Amino acid sequence: MPTVKINRRLLNRDKLEAEITAEAVRVFAECGYEGTSIATVAENAGLSKQNLMYYFPTKQSLYQRVLDEVLDDWLARMESLAAAHEDPREVLRTYVQAKLKFSRENPWASRVYAMEVISGAPLYGGQIQNRVVPLVRKDIEVFEQWISEGKMAPVNATHLLFAIWAMTQSYADFSAQMALVLNRKQLTKKDFDDAEKVIVDMVLAAISVPQPLSGGDGR
Repeated sequence: MPTVKINRRLLNRDKLEAEITAEAVRVFAECGYEGTSIATVAENAGLSKQNLMYYFPTKQSLYQRVLDEVLDDWLARMESLAAAHEDPREVLRTYVQAKLKFSRENPWASRVYAMEVISGAPLYGGQIQNRVVPLVRKDIEVFEQWISEGKMAPVNATHLLFAIWAMTQSYADFSAQMALVLNRKQLTKKDFDDAEKVIVDMVLAAISVPQPLSGGDGR
């Protein structure tokens, strides 16, 4: 019986912390780290400031949790790139789809991460260095293996990744501007579907291996 009570208490804590971080990510995205107050997050979550600070004693600890969750999700989507035995075209197609889905479903999270990076990653640079950089380098090694095996055109793999990030994340970070251009309040699922086709076509064209000419005497 005591074990049941403890497990229930832990479940309730996890649920409450998830509700707090869900509100915090929106406030951090709208106001930035400096402009965000614990009191505002607490009010949005329906808690007192003191109650929230029981779970997250400082604004930085709450910010750290928000960015940890964003990064966990992002890295989980990046893992598919390291499948050296797969067809690079399908791997990259799946990756673009996953990144656009993240931008569509988690725009606030994407913006919080973008704002931290744009400001020079003063509070999260260490995590990016320790967790993102090694995985990116591993993915680049896979790209280079595909190139050496003739499965992929000899492109600069690092800048290919940068370009994919820029194209996919802009649909979260700059969605307001895009919606204005499209004369609507927000981007629709069709907008994301159209973006996916364009981005995938561009990426696949960039990595496409030229096919040898068939027929004739080869001259």
